[in-house]
Amino acid sequence: MNKAVAQPILSIVVPFFEEAGNAVPMVREIIAAMTDYKGEWELICVDDGSADDTFARLQEARALDTRRIRLLRLRRNFGQTAALQAGIDASQGEVIATLDGDLQNDPADLPYMVEELVRRDLDLLAGWRRNRNDGLLLRRLPSMVANMLIRRVTGVQITDYGCGTKVFRGEVLRRVRLFGEMHRFIPVWIASVTAPARIGETAVNHRPRAQGRSKYGLSRAFRVLPDLLSAFFFLRYRARPGHFFGSIGIAFGMVGMAILTWLAVVKLGFGEDIGHRPLLFVGLLSMVFCIQFLTTGVLAELLARVFFESARTSPYVLASDSGRHEEGARKEARPPDTERRRGHRG
Repeated sequence: MNKAVAQPILSIVVPFFEEAGNAVPMVREIIAAMTDYKGEWELICVDDGSADDTFARLQEARALDTRRIRLLRLRRNFGQTAALQAGIDASQGEVIATLDGDLQNDPADLPYMVEELVRRDLDLLAGWRRNRNDGLLLRRLPSMVANMLIRRVTGVQITDYGCGTKVFRGEVLRRVRLFGEMHRFIPVWIASVTAPARIGETAVNHRPRAQGRSKYGLSRAFRVLPDLLSAFFFLRYRARPGHFFGSIGIAFGMVGMAILTWLAVVKLGFGEDIGHRPLLFVGLLSMVFCIQFLTTGVLAELLARVFFESARTSPYVLASDSGRHEEGARKEARPPDTERRRGHRG
């Protein structure tokens, strides 16, 4: 007789900001969705400094299951990214799931997403709002453009970066620190500590907003580009920033050197005056840029080394089963007389 495979301990993190009307229904739906879940689970509701009655409604909702539901309240509105990080820091699960608190994400998707994450051996399973119930011009169209741009630049092939329904392997997510507006790029940051092949997606249900108002507008589309630049830089050059700045500096240096060499031939070989030529200033300016980018690269390398050494952060991440292989290798490599010497000392 086959034994049922135990499901992992699950932490569900839901940030709320001025969602008083959605707080209690959201908690009720999560409890209903997790009724048949065979493993342990917890729900962490984070009130992101709401000015309405959101926290009071969450306190009412907590009475539905005081053992599993935990509440966090931020002193002010720090933003969705900070609220998610607060919930992740408080979580204890082997698997961490996130949902938006506006009831547009369907909690009923979570059990099968956890099962699929484990079955496919992924570190992140992102939701894909295939039938999205939002306005075309202000929400869906900007998101489509942003998603396409992010995929092109980062190479992480996720269809819907903006979907709040995601399931993570806890040990991987906890290696990433979220700040600023990083919640839009969580798959990209996860790709900095795991292989993109271990990031997947699946279609999820998406519902129209029933209560409250959206906290997102067209302005968020303009914040994608600087956030994308930061994500690209840390994904590719986090441990070697000197290569990023140095490559730019060398390119400017080659251009400047070619210009100045040509002007030297014109001056010395043909006796022409080059003092008032615009090309001379372009060449000199290119050399100045070269020096600036190269020195910036050196300083960036120094800062990276200070960061990795002072924070005891490693530029690599071992696979979860590497510890067992390493322990076996140490035992095999132990000298034959090690046990005898250990016995004599005893």
